Amino acid sequence: MDLLDAPGFTLRQLSFLVCAAEEGTVAGAAARLHVSPSAVSEALSELERGLGMQLTVRRRARGLTLTSTGADVVARARALLASSRELETSLRAAPGELAGPITIGCYPTLAPTVLPPLLQGFGRLHPRVELTVLEATHDRLRGPLETGRVDVAFVYDTLIPGEPQRAKLFELPAHVIVAGDDPLAAAGTGEVRLEQLVERDLILLDAPPSSEHTMSLFAAHGLVPRVRHRVQSTEAVRALVARGLGYGVLVQRPANPASYEGYPVAMLEISPAVPPVGIDVIWPRSPEPTARTRALIDFARALPWPQPR
Repeated sequence: MDLLDAPGFTLRQLSFLVCAAEEGTVAGAAARLHVSPSAVSEALSELERGLGMQLTVRRRARGLTLTSTGADVVARARALLASSRELETSLRAAPGELAGPITIGCYPTLAPTVLPPLLQGFGRLHPRVELTVLEATHDRLRGPLETGRVDVAFVYDTLIPGEPQRAKLFELPAHVIVAGDDPLAAAGTGEVRLEQLVERDLILLDAPPSSEHTMSLFAAHGLVPRVRHRVQSTEAVRALVARGLGYGVLVQRPANPASYEGYPVAMLEISPAVPPVGIDVIWPRSPEPTARTRALIDFARALPWPQPR
C-alpha cells in the first residue's frame, strides 16, 4: 500500500466518534461540538462505511453505546487526534519553545495552595502555553483524566481517581483550628488531643476525601466527633470556627491567621501526631504527556511547597 494513499476516514469523523462516546448520545455530542445531531449521525455512518465495520449502537431511547471494535477505535482515535493537534501546535511554535494548551485539574481545597505558584511561575517561563483550570473533586476528575480532557491534576493521595501516573509533591498532617479566643488557644501549648474535642462541636469540611479523613482520625482512637455543621469549603470552616461555632480539622495551612471577616483563628497540632496526607500530581498513563505537560510536572515537583510547622 502506498503510504500516501488516503485512509477511509477523516480526523473530523474520528473526533465526532470520540465526542459521541464520551457524551453517550448523539444529541450530547452535537451540543458539545456546536453542530446538528444529523451532522454527527452522518459522520458516524460515513466512518463506519469507510472502515467497513460497526462501531456504535444507536437507539433513540437508550442513547449511544460502542461495540467492542468501536471501543478499540475510540482509544486509538484519541491518540491519533492528540498527535495531530501536537503536530499543528509544534509547527506554530519557534524551535525549542513550548506552546499549546494544558488543562489542569485540581481538587478545590488544594487550589489556593497549588495553583498560584504554578500558574504564575510556569506561565512566566512559558507564556505561549495556555493554562486552563478545572476545579473538581476526585470522583469528577476520573473521566476527564481517562479521556485526555485533563492533562494533569493535583489531588490528595488518599483517593486517586483511576490508575494514573503519579508523583508525590509534599505532605502535611491535619491540624485543628479554633477561634482566636478559645481556651485551647490561650493555653499556649499549640497542641490538642482528639479526646479533648469529642464533647465540642465540629465544623466538618464535608467534601470527599476530606470528610472521610477527618472521621477516620477520630475512629482510629475509638472516638466519634459531634458534628454541628457540614460545609464544603475550607474558608467556610474557618469563618464558622472564627465566630466560635465549633472547631475544624483541616490539612491546608493558610498563612493568614484570620477568617474572611477578619476574626482570628488559631492552629493547633494534633497530639499524638497523626499520619500526614500526601498531595500528588497525577497524569494519564496513555497517551504519553506532551513536552509542555511534562515540563509542567517537572516544574511542580521542583517548587518549594509548604512544610509542617
